[in-house]
Amino acid sequence: MPQFIQSKDNPKLKHLRGLIEQASFRKKQQQTVLEGAHILENYLQTGQQPYCMFTTEQGFEHPENQDALALSTCPVFIITEQLYKSVSPLVQTTPLMAIIHLPQTEQRWSGTQDTLILDRIQDPGNVGTLLRSAAASGVKQVLTTTGTASIWSPRVLRAAMGAHFSLALFESIAYETILADFKIPVYATSSHRPVSIYSLDLTSPCVWILGNEGQGVDETLLQQATAVTIPQPGGQESLNVAIAGSICLFEMTRQRL
Repeated sequence: MPQFIQSKDNPKLKHLRGLIEQASFRKKQQQTVLEGAHILENYLQTGQQPYCMFTTEQGFEHPENQDALALSTCPVFIITEQLYKSVSPLVQTTPLMAIIHLPQTEQRWSGTQDTLILDRIQDPGNVGTLLRSAAASGVKQVLTTTGTASIWSPRVLRAAMGAHFSLALFESIAYETILADFKIPVYATSSHRPVSIYSLDLTSPCVWILGNEGQGVDETLLQQATAVTIPQPGGQESLNVAIAGSICLFEMTRQRL
């Protein structure tokens, strides 16, 4: 049976708010928050169970949430609409949130696998979209440098729509070590380089580096990679990083089909 919470000072609600708002708290607790029935169903279908769920009376009865609630065996807490809106990072959604434990990632990444590296990409929507494209194109591991939006933030999770659960994820890796293990070609996107991605042989495993929305890939990484560009005959200066990354990943996929 669900349990009701009415006070904004309830410790469980404070814990939920801390996970939503603070990357340091997520890291300390080794937990994060999923919001929305679809992403929760994706998580539950991996065989894992949330730590607990939060919804409203209306959300508990809403048809959209019934499958996720039925698959879950964790405690469910009912809060008021006002309290839910005060903690939810989303403007419009059918009320349903869950606290989950962060997966325990392998100690080290593979140096011979297709890999996506995100360098100081700050927009959670871009990061989530790139994780989604990586998973869809068959990439199995993603690394980020310090300064990239927190992979396990609720906004990134929402944008990735379940991609996290099929990827090995490594966060905040130093420039000095991030490429040390790789024995495969490394490509970095740059809008001012002459080498087109369409001239590359991408039939073997490789590494893709995508850089900060305004500054691009850091020079430290560019010097260790082959810088490539996406031809833009229309004359635009650059593409959105999530679009550019998705083009690269699916050109790789196209060549392998």
